[in-house]
Amino acid sequence: MLARVLICGGLVLSATGAQNYDVLIDGDEIAALGTPGYFESVKPTCDRVLDASGKYVIPGGVDVHTHMELPFGGTNASDTFETGTIAAAFGGTTSIVDFAVQRTGEDVHDGLAAWHENADGNCAIDYGFHQIIGGVDDAALKAMADLTNSEGVTSFKLFMAYPGVFYSDDGQILRAMQTAADLGATIMMHAENGPAIDVLVAQALERGETDPRYHSLTRPVELEEEATHRAIMLAKVTKAPLYIVHVSSSDAVETIARARGLGANVFAETCPQYLYLSLEEHLSKPGFEGAAYVCSTPLRSRAEGHQESLWRALRTNDVSVVSTDHCPFCMKDQKELGLGNFSKIPNGIGSVEHRMDLLYQGVVTGEITLSRWVELASTTPARMFGLYPRKGVIAPGSDADIVIYDPKGTTDISVKTHHMNMDHSAFEGTHIDGRVVTVLSRGRIVVENNTFTGAVGHGKFLRRGLSQYLV
Repeated sequence: MLARVLICGGLVLSATGAQNYDVLIDGDEIAALGTPGYFESVKPTCDRVLDASGKYVIPGGVDVHTHMELPFGGTNASDTFETGTIAAAFGGTTSIVDFAVQRTGEDVHDGLAAWHENADGNCAIDYGFHQIIGGVDDAALKAMADLTNSEGVTSFKLFMAYPGVFYSDDGQILRAMQTAADLGATIMMHAENGPAIDVLVAQALERGETDPRYHSLTRPVELEEEATHRAIMLAKVTKAPLYIVHVSSSDAVETIARARGLGANVFAETCPQYLYLSLEEHLSKPGFEGAAYVCSTPLRSRAEGHQESLWRALRTNDVSVVSTDHCPFCMKDQKELGLGNFSKIPNGIGSVEHRMDLLYQGVVTGEITLSRWVELASTTPARMFGLYPRKGVIAPGSDADIVIYDPKGTTDISVKTHHMNMDHSAFEGTHIDGRVVTVLSRGRIVVENNTFTGAVGHGKFLRRGLSQYLV
């Protein structure tokens, strides 16, 4: 049953500023915004009136990089679409874009169909898909056109890493980019030099260097920077929009900034782990503890200034989006597959529940502004991947995806309290000076008073348009 909800007394934040507005929701959509008290006569007709006094009212978070149920390294990511989207909702994220998978030799349409089957009826919030192209051939290129024109899947991820699984060589990347350019679709790139990394990994293991920290040491920043530059040059030749995923190093940022300074349609995201975690403090923990922090691209050295560089790039917009690359694995029976051999540790960190809070802490510490928080976590991802203005903004006609956030509240991140399907937390003990109070997804209250009040199956598939963020 469609409900009418009124949010009163809050400070409505957008990518362009803040204003004291009351927000009227009618069914799935935002009906109107009005100055405080404007809807006084409407209150008796509302099913719920939410008092947001002293709190921020923000558009629901849009996480455009998640991997629910992803098969990797002999196991599967531990969050299902059900557990992962419930956890996302607790953290103020109301839309995700996950990755459907095609490996070499598989059919792209079959990969997309499998992901629809996994997600359909199992999501607590709205969801869309990117498509991984793991085998670029004539059939895959034709499928890119089918998905863009008919399926609402308008972005395609390629890998310069993982030979034998997802890897594409430069010729294949060129062909995929040519197709994307013709379609207006976006190419997403995992930019690391996979063949060179494989050599360094084999050499490290031969020397008996098996601890988790060698995951980072065998994936040096130079091989991220080189692949980033190569992807940018291929995009320049083909005129395809390029989005570099999970940027982790200052070297890659500088390469991206140069291209953007010349007016290229090159964009980048980073993730909370690269802003807060490091090689020295986390990946190098004694024994096998560092396995909890194995992800690709890897955590970088704090002493070399990578974290500082990424925060600066978020301010200058050389990095435009913060996503999670949420790909969780439990320590027991999953990360432990790499005991004695770091190359066998499943790559991934779970943070879909914490992205909004961790980025807000950057507001508290003065790294970014309130408006930039909303822009990075909601508005730009929606625009980048064809969801705006349905998502990413509080405006009449937009979906009523809204978070009431208390800047005077606190959140302490712990495995004891998180809702992700994981037996550890990469951010254990992190204190946040803020708290998600209430979350609405398309007008339905899905989280209130730290309780899930939504329903599995509420989430709908999002058919996306082309990027609305191109220069």
